[in-house]
Amino acid sequence: MQITMQTIDRIAAAVRSKTKTQPRIGMILGTGLGDLAEAVNSPVMIPYASLPDWPVSTVVGHTGRLVVGDLENQPALVMQGRIHFYEGYTMQQVTLPVRVMQRLGIEILVVTNAAGAINPDFVPGDVMLITDNLNLAGMSGLNPLIGPNLEEFGPRFPDMSQAYDRQLCASARKVAHEKGVLLREGVYAGLSGPSFESPADLRFLHVAGADAVGMSTVSEVIVARHGGTRVLGFSGISNKANLDGDTATSHEEVLEAGRILVPKLETLLRGILQTL
Repeated sequence: MQITMQTIDRIAAAVRSKTKTQPRIGMILGTGLGDLAEAVNSPVMIPYASLPDWPVSTVVGHTGRLVVGDLENQPALVMQGRIHFYEGYTMQQVTLPVRVMQRLGIEILVVTNAAGAINPDFVPGDVMLITDNLNLAGMSGLNPLIGPNLEEFGPRFPDMSQAYDRQLCASARKVAHEKGVLLREGVYAGLSGPSFESPADLRFLHVAGADAVGMSTVSEVIVARHGGTRVLGFSGISNKANLDGDTATSHEEVLEAGRILVPKLETLLRGILQTL
């Protein structure tokens, strides 16, 4: 399904009809991290199903609604749950919400996800600042920018040398230091899912330089950068590296890790928003 400007503008108009807030900050909440939306003041809740052509989340841990309101005196639009390629949507559908956010005037996109550790030093409950990513899905031909270029947003061949905004990353480090939050840093590898990685997959990714792995985020970041939106990314580490195949990974432990991660991420995000 090729997404057109008409589709994007129709959804943006539907969002505007439900709230008077002009959001500056966009936020996508990953698996188990939906409770971060509770931090939004005076929220307007917009179910995904109420928006024309907006793909609906089908995964446990993804509520499936927009939460629009104020967060640390910043007008924000929060996606309480994201859409994944493995749910059967196209990459263009997966990234459609980012296009809508851009059309609504979002300046900064904060992406969060639950990720498995590859770096052996990382433990469940750690927060990792994403400094770069490996676009494994895109390398196999699943890039969200394939098809006619939407010139209204950006160039045919966008630069990805600084996908994650350096100034925002510096703010994250400063806030983490001031608030006493241990902040890991590393490279996020984005796969298509939905199967968890085999030990051989993880060893390959480790050699390739990845520190954490998940099934989302990278395509959203590509579309955000194509449209000139600044990006800040965090991975919540949900399970330990399983390079030897000694333990099994489950969706339940990913959700459980979210309960530990949400307070840390909220502290970081509030502090960063206060600096804008």
